[in-house]
Amino acid sequence: MTASLAAPAPAATAPDFAAIKQRQKAAWASGDYAVVGTTLQIVGETLSEAADLRAGQRVLDVAAGNGNATLAAARRWCEVTSTDYVPALLERARERAAAERLHGIDFLEADVEALPFDDASFDAVVSTFGNMFAPNPPRVAAEMLRVCRPGGRIAMANWTPAGFIGQVFKTLGKHVPPPPGVSSPALWGTPGQIAELFGEHAAHIATEVRQFHFRYRSSAHMLEVFRSYYGPILKAFAALNPTGQQALTADLLALMQQFNSAERGGLVIPSDYLEIVITRH
Repeated sequence: MTASLAAPAPAATAPDFAAIKQRQKAAWASGDYAVVGTTLQIVGETLSEAADLRAGQRVLDVAAGNGNATLAAARRWCEVTSTDYVPALLERARERAAAERLHGIDFLEADVEALPFDDASFDAVVSTFGNMFAPNPPRVAAEMLRVCRPGGRIAMANWTPAGFIGQVFKTLGKHVPPPPGVSSPALWGTPGQIAELFGEHAAHIATEVRQFHFRYRSSAHMLEVFRSYYGPILKAFAALNPTGQQALTADLLALMQQFNSAERGGLVIPSDYLEIVITRH
Protein backbone atom coordinates (compact mmCIF):
# COMPACT_ATOMS: atom_id res chain seq x y z
CA MET A 1 0.00 0.00 0.00
CA THR A 2 1.13 3.55 -0.69
CA ALA A 3 1.86 5.61 2.41
CA SER A 4 -0.13 8.78 2.83
CA LEU A 5 1.72 11.84 1.57
CA ALA A 6 -0.63 14.33 3.18
CA ALA A 7 1.27 17.26 4.65
CA PRO A 8 1.03 17.69 8.42
CA ALA A 9 -1.30 20.39 9.64
CA PRO A 10 0.56 23.66 10.21
CA ALA A 11 1.22 24.57 13.82
CA ALA A 12 -1.04 27.25 15.23
CA THR A 13 0.59 30.66 15.25
CA ALA A 14 0.85 32.16 18.72
CA PRO A 15 -1.12 35.39 19.13
CA ASP A 16 0.90 38.59 18.88
CA PHE A 17 0.02 39.78 22.37
CA ALA A 18 2.05 42.98 22.09
CA ALA A 19 0.16 44.08 18.97
CA ILE A 20 -3.17 43.06 20.49
CA LYS A 21 -2.49 45.12 23.60
CA GLN A 22 -1.59 48.16 21.53
CA ARG A 23 -4.97 47.93 19.80
CA GLN A 24 -6.70 47.41 23.14
CA LYS A 25 -5.00 50.46 24.66
CA ALA A 26 -6.14 52.55 21.71
CA ALA A 27 -9.70 51.26 22.15
CA TRP A 28 -9.87 51.99 25.88
CA ALA A 29 -8.27 55.40 25.40
CA SER A 30 -10.94 56.35 22.85
CA GLY A 31 -14.20 57.87 23.96
CA ASP A 32 -14.35 58.35 27.73
CA TYR A 33 -14.89 55.07 29.57
CA ALA A 34 -15.42 56.93 32.86
CA VAL A 35 -18.87 58.03 31.65
CA VAL A 36 -19.90 54.36 31.71
CA GLY A 37 -17.50 53.18 34.40
CA THR A 38 -18.68 55.54 37.12
CA THR A 39 -22.15 53.93 36.99
CA LEU A 40 -20.51 50.66 38.15
CA GLN A 41 -19.23 52.10 41.45
CA ILE A 42 -21.48 49.87 43.54
CA VAL A 43 -19.57 46.83 42.28
CA GLY A 44 -16.33 48.19 43.75
CA GLU A 45 -18.03 48.71 47.08
CA THR A 46 -19.57 45.24 47.09
CA LEU A 47 -16.28 43.61 46.12
CA SER A 48 -14.42 45.43 48.89
CA GLU A 49 -16.91 44.06 51.39
CA ALA A 50 -16.63 40.53 49.98
CA ALA A 51 -12.83 40.74 50.23
CA ASP A 52 -13.16 42.05 53.81
CA LEU A 53 -10.67 44.86 53.19
CA ARG A 54 -9.27 46.34 56.40
CA ALA A 55 -7.84 49.73 57.29
CA GLY A 56 -4.10 49.87 56.76
CA GLN A 57 -3.94 46.97 54.30
CA ARG A 58 -1.84 47.33 51.16
CA VAL A 59 -4.23 46.98 48.22
CA LEU A 60 -3.38 46.81 44.51
CA ASP A 61 -6.09 47.61 41.97
CA VAL A 62 -5.08 46.19 38.58
CA ALA A 63 -6.62 47.38 35.30
CA ALA A 64 -8.28 49.92 37.56
CA GLY A 65 -9.97 51.95 34.84
CA ASN A 66 -11.56 55.02 36.38
CA GLY A 67 -10.96 53.70 39.87
CA ASN A 68 -14.11 52.11 41.23
CA ALA A 69 -12.32 49.49 43.35
CA THR A 70 -9.53 51.99 44.10
CA LEU A 71 -11.92 54.50 45.63
CA ALA A 72 -13.84 51.81 47.50
CA ALA A 73 -10.63 50.54 49.12
CA ALA A 74 -9.49 54.07 49.96
CA ARG A 75 -12.82 54.73 51.68
CA ARG A 76 -11.92 51.82 53.95
CA TRP A 77 -8.58 53.49 54.86
CA CYS A 78 -6.47 51.04 52.87
CA GLU A 79 -3.15 52.05 51.33
CA VAL A 80 -4.00 51.71 47.64
CA THR A 81 -1.90 51.46 44.50
CA SER A 82 -4.10 52.03 41.46
CA THR A 83 -2.75 50.80 38.11
CA ASP A 84 -3.85 50.75 34.49
CA TYR A 85 -2.01 50.80 31.17
CA VAL A 86 -4.19 53.66 29.87
CA PRO A 87 -3.03 56.99 31.43
CA ALA A 88 -6.29 58.77 30.55
CA LEU A 89 -8.27 56.32 32.70
CA LEU A 90 -5.94 56.81 35.66
CA GLU A 91 -6.37 60.55 35.32
CA ARG A 92 -10.14 60.17 35.70
CA ALA A 93 -9.59 58.07 38.83
CA ARG A 94 -7.18 60.69 40.19
CA GLU A 95 -9.77 63.44 39.61
CA ARG A 96 -12.43 61.44 41.44
CA ALA A 97 -10.14 60.76 44.41
CA ALA A 98 -9.23 64.43 44.67
CA ALA A 99 -12.88 65.48 44.54
CA GLU A 100 -13.69 63.15 47.43
CA ARG A 101 -10.52 64.09 49.35
CA LEU A 102 -9.42 60.48 49.53
CA HIS A 103 -5.82 59.94 50.57
CA GLY A 104 -3.36 57.07 50.60
CA ILE A 105 -3.63 56.35 46.86
CA ASP A 106 -0.71 56.03 44.45
CA PHE A 107 -1.60 56.07 40.75
CA LEU A 108 0.81 54.26 38.45
CA GLU A 109 0.74 53.35 34.77
CA ALA A 110 1.32 49.58 34.65
CA ASP A 111 0.35 46.49 32.66
CA VAL A 112 -1.35 43.71 34.63
CA GLU A 113 0.70 41.20 32.62
CA ALA A 114 3.99 42.76 33.81
CA LEU A 115 3.46 44.38 37.21
CA PRO A 116 6.43 46.46 38.46
CA PHE A 117 6.23 45.24 42.06
CA ASP A 118 8.17 42.82 44.23
CA ASP A 119 6.77 39.43 45.14
CA ALA A 120 4.25 39.40 48.01
CA SER A 121 3.99 43.22 48.03
CA PHE A 122 0.25 43.45 48.75
CA ASP A 123 -2.32 42.16 51.21
CA ALA A 124 -5.02 42.21 48.53
CA VAL A 125 -5.13 42.44 44.74
CA VAL A 126 -8.46 43.52 43.25
CA SER A 127 -10.03 44.23 39.88
CA THR A 128 -13.54 45.16 38.72
CA PHE A 129 -14.17 44.32 35.06
CA GLY A 130 -10.54 45.10 34.26
CA ASN A 131 -8.02 42.26 34.32
CA MET A 132 -10.46 40.10 32.33
CA PHE A 133 -9.71 42.09 29.18
CA ALA A 134 -5.95 41.41 29.12
CA PRO A 135 -5.23 39.01 26.23
CA ASN A 136 -3.01 36.46 28.06
CA PRO A 137 -5.01 35.03 31.01
CA PRO A 138 -2.30 32.70 32.41
CA ARG A 139 0.14 35.59 32.54
CA VAL A 140 -2.44 37.83 34.25
CA ALA A 141 -3.15 35.22 36.91
CA ALA A 142 0.56 34.55 37.49
CA GLU A 143 1.26 38.24 38.07
CA MET A 144 -1.70 38.74 40.41
CA LEU A 145 -0.61 35.70 42.42
CA ARG A 146 3.02 36.78 42.48
CA VAL A 147 2.43 40.19 44.03
CA CYS A 148 -0.12 38.95 46.59
CA ARG A 149 1.35 37.84 49.92
CA PRO A 150 0.72 34.33 51.27
CA GLY A 151 -2.61 34.40 53.07
CA GLY A 152 -3.66 37.50 51.15
CA ARG A 153 -6.71 37.81 48.91
CA ILE A 154 -7.33 38.25 45.21
CA ALA A 155 -10.80 39.63 44.51
CA MET A 156 -12.41 40.17 41.12
CA ALA A 157 -15.72 41.04 39.51
CA ASN A 158 -15.96 39.59 35.99
CA TRP A 159 -18.85 39.56 33.53
CA THR A 160 -20.28 36.09 32.80
CA PRO A 161 -20.68 34.65 29.27
CA ALA A 162 -24.47 34.25 29.49
CA GLY A 163 -25.13 37.63 31.11
CA PHE A 164 -25.91 40.81 29.21
CA ILE A 165 -22.36 42.13 28.81
CA GLY A 166 -21.13 38.64 27.94
CA GLN A 167 -23.72 38.61 25.16
CA VAL A 168 -22.61 42.08 24.05
CA PHE A 169 -19.09 40.66 23.62
CA LYS A 170 -20.54 37.77 21.60
CA THR A 171 -22.52 40.18 19.42
CA LEU A 172 -19.49 42.38 18.76
CA GLY A 173 -17.50 39.27 17.82
CA LYS A 174 -20.05 38.36 15.16
CA HIS A 175 -19.56 41.72 13.46
CA VAL A 176 -15.86 42.36 14.20
CA PRO A 177 -14.10 39.03 14.87
CA PRO A 178 -11.48 39.08 17.65
CA PRO A 179 -7.81 38.33 16.91
CA PRO A 180 -7.12 34.61 16.35
CA GLY A 181 -6.11 32.73 19.48
CA VAL A 182 -7.57 35.24 21.94
CA SER A 183 -10.30 33.85 24.18
CA SER A 184 -13.43 35.72 25.20
CA PRO A 185 -12.91 37.93 28.26
CA ALA A 186 -16.21 36.57 29.59
CA LEU A 187 -14.52 33.23 30.35
CA TRP A 188 -13.12 35.04 33.39
CA GLY A 189 -16.71 34.97 34.63
CA THR A 190 -16.78 31.16 34.90
CA PRO A 191 -15.71 29.19 38.01
CA GLY A 192 -13.89 26.68 35.80
CA GLN A 193 -11.57 29.33 34.35
CA ILE A 194 -10.85 30.72 37.81
CA ALA A 195 -10.06 27.27 39.20
CA GLU A 196 -7.79 26.51 36.24
CA LEU A 197 -5.86 29.78 36.56
CA PHE A 198 -5.64 30.11 40.36
CA GLY A 199 -6.53 26.75 41.92
CA GLU A 200 -2.98 25.46 42.36
CA HIS A 201 -2.07 28.47 44.50
CA ALA A 202 -5.36 28.96 46.34
CA ALA A 203 -6.18 27.89 49.86
CA HIS A 204 -9.82 28.77 49.14
CA ILE A 205 -11.87 30.11 46.24
CA ALA A 206 -15.31 31.63 46.83
CA THR A 207 -17.49 32.58 43.87
CA GLU A 208 -20.97 34.05 43.69
CA VAL A 209 -23.03 35.21 40.73
CA ARG A 210 -24.30 38.75 41.31
CA GLN A 211 -26.16 41.25 39.14
CA PHE A 212 -25.47 44.82 38.21
CA HIS A 213 -28.43 46.74 36.79
CA PHE A 214 -27.74 49.12 33.92
CA ARG A 215 -30.27 51.96 34.00
CA TYR A 216 -30.82 54.24 31.01
CA ARG A 217 -33.69 56.21 29.51
CA SER A 218 -34.14 53.77 26.63
CA SER A 219 -32.26 51.28 24.46
CA ALA A 220 -31.43 54.11 22.06
CA HIS A 221 -30.04 56.18 24.94
CA MET A 222 -27.85 53.34 26.20
CA LEU A 223 -26.52 52.62 22.73
CA GLU A 224 -25.75 56.31 22.22
CA VAL A 225 -23.75 56.41 25.47
CA PHE A 226 -21.86 53.17 24.80
CA ARG A 227 -21.19 54.03 21.17
CA SER A 228 -19.80 57.42 22.19
CA TYR A 229 -17.81 56.51 25.30
CA TYR A 230 -17.23 52.74 25.63
CA GLY A 231 -14.03 52.00 23.70
CA PRO A 232 -14.74 48.47 22.43
CA ILE A 233 -18.13 49.44 21.01
CA LEU A 234 -16.87 52.77 19.67
CA LYS A 235 -14.03 50.97 17.85
CA ALA A 236 -16.33 48.22 16.56
CA PHE A 237 -18.57 50.78 14.87
CA ALA A 238 -15.52 52.58 13.48
CA ALA A 239 -14.33 49.34 11.85
CA LEU A 240 -17.60 48.79 9.96
CA ASN A 241 -19.04 50.35 6.82
CA PRO A 242 -22.49 51.99 7.03
CA THR A 243 -24.32 48.75 6.26
CA GLY A 244 -22.35 46.92 8.93
CA GLN A 245 -23.02 49.70 11.42
CA GLN A 246 -26.74 49.41 10.79
CA ALA A 247 -26.62 45.65 11.35
CA LEU A 248 -24.66 46.03 14.60
CA THR A 249 -27.06 48.73 15.77
CA ALA A 250 -30.04 46.45 15.15
CA ASP A 251 -28.44 43.52 16.99
CA LEU A 252 -27.43 45.59 20.02
CA LEU A 253 -30.84 47.24 20.31
CA ALA A 254 -32.53 43.83 20.07
CA LEU A 255 -30.22 42.48 22.78
CA MET A 256 -31.07 45.39 25.07
CA GLN A 257 -34.76 44.81 24.63
CA GLN A 258 -34.29 41.08 25.24
CA PHE A 259 -32.70 41.76 28.64
CA ASN A 260 -34.83 44.78 29.60
CA SER A 261 -36.71 44.11 32.84
CA ALA A 262 -38.34 47.54 33.21
CA GLU A 263 -42.11 47.45 33.49
CA ARG A 264 -42.86 51.14 34.06
CA GLY A 265 -40.77 52.87 31.40
CA GLY A 266 -37.08 53.44 31.00
CA LEU A 267 -34.50 50.71 30.53
CA VAL A 268 -33.28 48.39 33.30
CA ILE A 269 -30.91 45.62 32.26
CA PRO A 270 -29.69 43.12 34.86
CA SER A 271 -26.23 41.85 33.90
CA ASP A 272 -24.73 38.86 35.68
CA TYR A 273 -21.17 38.97 36.93
CA LEU A 274 -19.07 36.55 38.93
CA GLU A 275 -17.72 37.82 42.23
CA ILE A 276 -14.53 35.97 43.13
CA VAL A 277 -12.51 36.00 46.35
CA ILE A 278 -9.37 33.84 46.38
CA THR A 279 -7.35 33.27 49.54
CA ARG A 280 -3.78 32.66 48.53
CA HIS A 281 -1.70 29.79 49.93
